[in-house]
Amino acid sequence: MSKVNNRIIQEANEQTTQQITRKYFFKECFSGIGAMALGSMIGGCDWLGSKDGMGSYINSNPLMAQAPHFVGKAKSVIYLHMAGAPSQLELFDFKPDLLKLDGQDCPQSLLEGKKFAFIRGVPKMLGPQVAFQQRGQSGAWISDHLPHLSTVADEISFLKAVQTDQFNHGPAQLLMHTGSARLGRPSIGSWVTYGLGSENSNLPGFVVLTSGGNNPDAGKSVWGNGFLPSVYQGVQCRGQGDPVLFLKDPAGIDRDIRKASIDAINEANKLSYEEFKDPEIIARMAQYEMAFKMQISVPDVMNINDEPAYIHEMYGTQPGKACFANNVLLARKLVEKGVRFVQLFDWGWDSHGTDDANAIDIGFVNKCHSIDKPITALLLDLKQRGLLDETLVVWGGEFGRTPMQENRDGKTMPFKGRDHHTEAFTTWMAGGGIKQGTSFGETDEIGYSAISGKVTAHDMQATILNQLGFDHEKLTYNFQGRPFRLTDVNGRVIHEIVA
Repeated sequence: MSKVNNRIIQEANEQTTQQITRKYFFKECFSGIGAMALGSMIGGCDWLGSKDGMGSYINSNPLMAQAPHFVGKAKSVIYLHMAGAPSQLELFDFKPDLLKLDGQDCPQSLLEGKKFAFIRGVPKMLGPQVAFQQRGQSGAWISDHLPHLSTVADEISFLKAVQTDQFNHGPAQLLMHTGSARLGRPSIGSWVTYGLGSENSNLPGFVVLTSGGNNPDAGKSVWGNGFLPSVYQGVQCRGQGDPVLFLKDPAGIDRDIRKASIDAINEANKLSYEEFKDPEIIARMAQYEMAFKMQISVPDVMNINDEPAYIHEMYGTQPGKACFANNVLLARKLVEKGVRFVQLFDWGWDSHGTDDANAIDIGFVNKCHSIDKPITALLLDLKQRGLLDETLVVWGGEFGRTPMQENRDGKTMPFKGRDHHTEAFTTWMAGGGIKQGTSFGETDEIGYSAISGKVTAHDMQATILNQLGFDHEKLTYNFQGRPFRLTDVNGRVIHEIVA
């Protein structure tokens, strides 16, 4: 018994020592880990200033505008992601040789040792389901599905040989937007606002808009903050009804009462910060203040009803409804007001051919028509307002589509469709210091494999950060004992498309 009692006493003493050590570590070490984490956020604001010479709390506004590593050519980004992965073979990667193979059995060389999401057995080859033409002075091949975008071909820089190692939607979307196929990493919009802050203290630095009736397969993690302070996560605004839930004050609560309540909450937060030095408390305080300011600023900037008639015609907007065109117009309004990163997700681009809605020659065509006019209007509108040079527009999906028709269990789908494809797909960029009217990269004669100019999601991320003035290898955040970055240990700037 005495041995048992001694062991119990020993374990109790160890637990007490651990608690005292933990308490001392987090409470007493003023210049320790909490202060170091806050070093990346130092700035100035009216709600958290230096208290005395010893600095019982420091000046810190995590959304304060900050200088990048060097002078960037872009001030903001509009990222248009087509969730589900549009077919490059019906949009930008014209392959006449594939048309000659239409209906023939797929060669075994394209199947052996390869992994597909659904294809099993021997599928049939599927030629392009639309006509192509060369457009503009650059001669870019663009299909007849995008007649409006064809008129601004000379503004665009196409990346024809993008590759990924993920063939399922969720992981591929995470890789494209967070640099990792696994959950837990910050999104590119969060990295940008962490690095640059916001030019408008009344609006978030990172805004997300969705259309198509669903969020992306990877969920809200594709605009999450990961291990960065939560103030850097994307703020999702709705395209219909109140742009942000609970934006209005409750009945019986006016602005003065709301402001007094936020001041009281943040006074309590200041006391908590002085005790624990937790940087997340600073983020929470910034979010309370931002929410208060957004009640005034968001309804104004998110209102498209007052736009002139020619703008509605130009974009093809539908005021009062939730649609992609409305979101594209809102994106222009947001960057015009100083928002750093606007992310649009349009769901419904998964063209397997299981029904008419996702058939490559029916539902896919309808999706193309829904984005063609708004995206063209965005480029023209930004240009006429003098904003295109400082706004980087990015378009793409998470992977491409196969040059063969999808089959499952050896049976062809009831409608024409293509399976997921990792080895080659097309994305594009425009504005923000990107070369005009150029294409980089090339695929083989049937669009199956990249043969030159191969780029990855990390390369695209490095290029986006470069245009904003960041060395992607130096934009880091310490987490779990090591510095993390968006591009992990990979990525290069695609200088071939940088002006």
